[in-house]
Amino acid sequence: QVQLVESGGGSVQAGGSLRLSCAASGRAISSDAMAWFRQAPGKEREFVAAISSRGVFTDYADSVKGRFTISRDNAKNTVYLQMNSLKPEDTAVYYCAARSYGVTTMREEQYRYWGRGTQVTVSS
Repeated sequence: QVQLVESGGGSVQAGGSLRLSCAASGRAISSDAMAWFRQAPGKEREFVAAISSRGVFTDYADSVKGRFTISRDNAKNTVYLQMNSLKPEDTAVYYCAARSYGVTTMREEQYRYWGRGTQVTVSS
């Protein structure tokens, strides 16, 4: 079992930055692909970014390309999401997810472990 805890959310003005962290416990996640998803009020949860087990490959939703960067530190069992140039439409609860397979996917159902989320609010 893997437990995931997100942190780093908060309120920021448009154009600002936040760095989310996802700390894993229970076992090492060095063999897991990791991802961030988000869910805005009244909308379905959507893919944001993913990173392969060793951090070589990354994928991003078109809406965040060039603004968000996903990274990981397997020694710390932690995954990060650096969010720059934030927009009001980035407002959502952000979730960290892990799959027991090293290759990334944008498909939500392919991720087995989920955190409880952290709120990000971007004001105009």
